[in-house]
Amino acid sequence: MGIFSRFTDIINSNINSLLDKAEDPAKMVRLIIQEMEDTLVEVRSSSAKTLADKKDLVRQADRFEKESVQWQEKAELALSKGREDLARAALIEKNKCTEKAASLSDELTHVDDHISKLQEEISQLQEKLADAKARQKAIIMREKTAESRLKVKKKIDSDKVNDALGRFDQYERKIDDIESQVESYDMGSKSLADEISELENDESVDNELAALKAKMKKDNK
Repeated sequence: MGIFSRFTDIINSNINSLLDKAEDPAKMVRLIIQEMEDTLVEVRSSSAKTLADKKDLVRQADRFEKESVQWQEKAELALSKGREDLARAALIEKNKCTEKAASLSDELTHVDDHISKLQEEISQLQEKLADAKARQKAIIMREKTAESRLKVKKKIDSDKVNDALGRFDQYERKIDDIESQVESYDMGSKSLADEISELENDESVDNELAALKAKMKKDNK
């Protein structure tokens, strides 16, 4: 079974439980990431053990190959001494060692294939984990933004804000009434500054009128 099949079995019940409870997306993503990290640690540990087992198989295969060579040499020695019986026995042991070495070699081929696939799946899981972490940041950011907007919307649409704005309108109307009363008292009464300003305006108009008369008299001549 591959990592992802196993990983799906591990987290499937947790995700379904979260969905049933309508948990927030950020919490669900955190759970998925945690499960992925735990799975990655476990699989790396398993991979390290497999590599250690492979080294042990390699040592055993090398030992049987060396023993096979040694038994071959012993068979040759026995035959050179005229001991065909011993040479036959040595060849039998040599064949046993050769068969064991070949069996271990076949097993090593399967182990190498398993390790290769395991490394590919680990790489895929690492990529998925990196993608999940990147998306987690985006989800958390979106969640915070949405929550902030919701708070603002609630404030804008709340009765308290509307009541406060309504009271502002009342205060403004009261101030308008007070200002109108002040203006009514000012009507019909002129201050010293107002009277002097009117005199200045009258003098300015008289001067303009005199200048206009002089100009017209000059033009008529």
